[in-house]
Amino acid sequence: MSANDLVLGTHELPRRAGEMKKTRREIDAPADLGVEMIGVPEGSPIALDLVLQSAGEGILVTGTATARLLGSCVRCLASVAYDDSFTIDELYFYPGREAEEDDLYVVDEQIDLDPALREAVVLELPINPLCRPDCLGLCPICGRNRNDDPRHSHEDAPTDARWEALKALNLD
Repeated sequence: MSANDLVLGTHELPRRAGEMKKTRREIDAPADLGVEMIGVPEGSPIALDLVLQSAGEGILVTGTATARLLGSCVRCLASVAYDDSFTIDELYFYPGREAEEDDLYVVDEQIDLDPALREAVVLELPINPLCRPDCLGLCPICGRNRNDDPRHSHEDAPTDARWEALKALNLD
């Protein structure tokens, strides 16, 4: 991926409040766009549909980023893959403003979408992705995927010796 894929020129956008410029482009996903269990694979396509609008103190970037997500189910470790759209809504300030920690700026009439894209995607990803809402997960005894055989059980499995003292209480 070229570093310039996420840099947009703003030269044609007048600094008058309300002026707009629409842009659509497809870029290659940058590295590390995700969390541990799910994310956008590096180099995969991301469709950007954006509006750049002049505001009093900067340029407001709004729109969507649509990408294919790949990951693993946290219950059964099966592959998870689906398309999702993420909302981008970020104000890039013109130079000369006193900087705050998270502020983004227009630099040399260009804006870098990388931080805005990362914020939009990573903050919306599921922390615990599932292959399906009713995933049964793995059997804690043998590790078998219980989605393949929901009636799978270990009724004849020996009882853990640590529980034998409770059997002696005969609470039935």
